[in-house]
This record gives sequence, C-alpha cells and structure tokens, in this order.
Amino acid sequence: MDELAAGTSPVHKLHPLVKFLVTIAYIYCVVSFSKYDLTGLFIMLLFPVIMFSTAGIPISTCFWKLRLVLPLVLMVGIFNPIFEGKAGLISMVTLMMKGVFALMASFIMVATTPIDGLCAALRKMHIPSVLVTLLLLTYRYISVLVKEVAIMTDAYKLRAPGQNGIAPKAWGSFLGQLLLRSMDRANELYSSMQLRAFKGEFFYAAQRKLNVRDALFFFVCIAAFVLARLINITELIGGVFA
Repeated sequence: MDELAAGTSPVHKLHPLVKFLVTIAYIYCVVSFSKYDLTGLFIMLLFPVIMFSTAGIPISTCFWKLRLVLPLVLMVGIFNPIFEGKAGLISMVTLMMKGVFALMASFIMVATTPIDGLCAALRKMHIPSVLVTLLLLTYRYISVLVKEVAIMTDAYKLRAPGQNGIAPKAWGSFLGQLLLRSMDRANELYSSMQLRAFKGEFFYAAQRKLNVRDALFFFVCIAAFVLARLINITELIGGVFA
C-alpha cells in the first residue's frame, strides 16, 4: 500500500483532506439509495472507475487485496430473495453493489494517500489524537504482528514436525503467547517514543495548503453525487438510446 501511495498521478497529488471528504460523501450518497433502486445506483460505479484509471491502479489490485473482505460484503442481503421473492433479488444485488462500491472508494483513497497525510487530514477535522495515533500505529506495525505470527508458526512446526497446521488444543496457548509478545513489543515501542519526546501528539510532515485544483475536484464531485442521487441518469441514458 505504501508503494501504491507513492505514485505521482493527479489523484495522488490531491490534498488528503479533500480525498477523505469526497470519499465520505460518496459512501453516504451510495448508501442513501433505496434498496430497490438498482438502475439509479449503477451510475455511481463511474466514480471509482475513473479514480482507478486516473491513478493508474488496476481495479484487479483492489479486488485482490480485499479478497478476504469481499465475500462478507457479498453475503449482505443474501436471504432477501427468500423473504421478498423477486423484489428480494433486486434488493440483494443492490446491497451487494453498495458494499463493493464503498470498498472500492475507500481503497482508492488509501492507495493514493500516504498514511501520514491521511492522519494529518483527520487531525485537521479535529478527530481525537488518540484515535489518529491508534490508526497510524496499527497501520505501521501490523506487519510486525504478522512477522511475530510467522516466527511463532515456524517455531511450532519445528517442535511438531509432520503436523498439518496448529492443533486446536494449542490455539489458546498460541494466542496467549502472541498477546504477551505483542505487549512486549508495544512497551519497547512506547519507550522509544518517549525517548524521542513523544507527548501524545505526532508532528506529521508539513502538508501543503488547498489549491484551486483541490477545490474544483471537491465541488465537481459533490455536484456529481447530488445529481446522480436526484436524477436517475441510467434511465435517462437508456431512454435516449431507446
């Protein structure tokens, strides 16, 4: 994700605060559609598609990185056809589309915005520094946790050769050891932060000010979302061709 966020496309150069606000507005607009308004919702696909194309990031990258989350999203409304009949099929597809569109918009924001810039944008919106710090540290050190799991898994395999995976009876002790090792790493990290005069607030890299391009992008996107919400553009286009 850091490599993706280090790009130089026009989307990468947008102010993080603007991208964050536009993403929130987009998700709000998407979820506000009626669960039976399938044709009206379809036009909202244009925003993430245009953003991915402009950023130079393949959409397949988004689906690959979110492959563990997508099945959960697609299960939303899966029982609607049972309770609502044919109308339930439409509502199921609509709910699935809402979830996928929201994930795509969130992913393109994170994939084109460095975590420092995103956290700085959150602080500009007066999000509590504790929450922002938790977000930053979780993002930065999730890889450390993954490495700890890999080390413990290798150690377990060396002590139980030929065993396929971790035995269920060892799950409790495995998670307990992972928690203890994580706490030790957290204490070491916090001690190093205190030695560097950490007082509860990060001093993020200097952020540039909003410019005309940022404002134009913001207002154009908001106007497009409102227009797509008030007018069924898909039906209008279909009517023209019909």
